Amino acid sequence: MFYIGSHISSSKGYEAMGKQALKLGANTFAFFTRNPRGGKAKEIIKEDVDRFLQLAKEHSFGKLVAHAPYTMNICAAKEDIRKFAREMFADDLARMEYTPGNYYNFHPGSHVGQGSSQGIAIIGEVLNGVLKEDMTTTVLLETMAGKGTEVGRNFEELRAILDLVDLKEKMGVCLDTCHIWDGGYDVVNNLDGVLKEFDDVIGLSKLKAVHLNDSMNPLGSHKDRHEKIGEGNIGLKAMGQIINHPKLQGLPFILETPNDDAGWAKEIAMLREMHKEDKA
Repeated sequence: MFYIGSHISSSKGYEAMGKQALKLGANTFAFFTRNPRGGKAKEIIKEDVDRFLQLAKEHSFGKLVAHAPYTMNICAAKEDIRKFAREMFADDLARMEYTPGNYYNFHPGSHVGQGSSQGIAIIGEVLNGVLKEDMTTTVLLETMAGKGTEVGRNFEELRAILDLVDLKEKMGVCLDTCHIWDGGYDVVNNLDGVLKEFDDVIGLSKLKAVHLNDSMNPLGSHKDRHEKIGEGNIGLKAMGQIINHPKLQGLPFILETPNDDAGWAKEIAMLREMHKEDKA
């Protein structure tokens, strides 16, 4: 099954998100668990969630890829910011249990001058504090482009975080195509090599989702500027190779391209046409 979708606004609730995904031709989607630029979370109504779960079952939705807000920096230099982030993280994981068995993706954070080793140590400590044995959600570290003091700029940094986590079965990775391209991984000319390196360092069993984005920037720019599919430096041919790669089948592919609903619907239709399984 080819699972493809985009980010959808969570402002109107779960059932509305599911219906919007179907309008776009999607069978999965991503959503922010709360205001992406703040900390406020919308009240969850169980009846709304139940209607969504039935809709998702009827239409064979893939795993949802919830996204933590951008303001959640769990390895910040200031203790008050770290405390706020830890509380937000724990609350989000509790809220995720309304839709059990899905993914919660987050940016590892920025060490803000502390150094990547210290940032990694703090991230590991926080994860050990918020992960619970009885939770059904898998938490995903996102690959980053390496701008500024971001942690997660390469596969080795993500591996270092995973090594610190006690409940390793609760962890995975979301691979962002724009981020790794901007981070120096050549998915255009050496996709097999990049995936082999990921497997050697982290293990492909930990790869749970893909953010499918083209890039405005050249390889290794460390800038993180998403572009529409086929209109950036990664290009349409490489995007087709990514979605059709045998080692990536069955994963949810989430579009974070600079688009509106019409643009995402067009991209989803185009990618379905390019996917070998959908063309068969």
